[in-house]
Amino acid sequence: MVSTLDALLGDTQTFFNDLAAGFIKHGLPLNLGPMDHICYRASSAQEYLSLKTALARHGTVLVEGMIGGRPIITWALHQPLAGPFGPVPCLELAAPKPGKTHCTGLEHGEIVVPCLHTLLENYSHVPFNQAAMPAELTLALSPLQVKFHCQSLADTIATEITKGAVVPVPEDYF
Repeated sequence: MVSTLDALLGDTQTFFNDLAAGFIKHGLPLNLGPMDHICYRASSAQEYLSLKTALARHGTVLVEGMIGGRPIITWALHQPLAGPFGPVPCLELAAPKPGKTHCTGLEHGEIVVPCLHTLLENYSHVPFNQAAMPAELTLALSPLQVKFHCQSLADTIATEITKGAVVPVPEDYF
């Protein structure tokens, strides 16, 4: 029996609706740019490995590598997820960072915008976290968040693969 994405990830429509409600609360339109992926944060290495296996039938792996000290895998979904931000073509699964406790579940979505500086100028009233500028802006919608970039994750991955910048997951990581 093939599990649906909602059976594996939780209610994606509620997740999207919660993000959309956060946008509306902050006076942001839902059409700032396409949401290129969502991220599910696993609470344990065992959950990561289990979901990695179960999610494999729903997409094509773009990359799995070490980011921030833990494995993250990204799929191009065979069928994009529908939501208020348009079709979402990719899914990211993040293992927990070593030594940290994480809540499990859908954690963030990322939107591609033409220019982060323009987003800041046009929506100066929005409390964007600018710590990762110039590459990223983040809007906390506790317990969720939305991140903004100028390049899609799929394009970023393609560039990293071409440059040999992907750090492989060590054979003995798990």
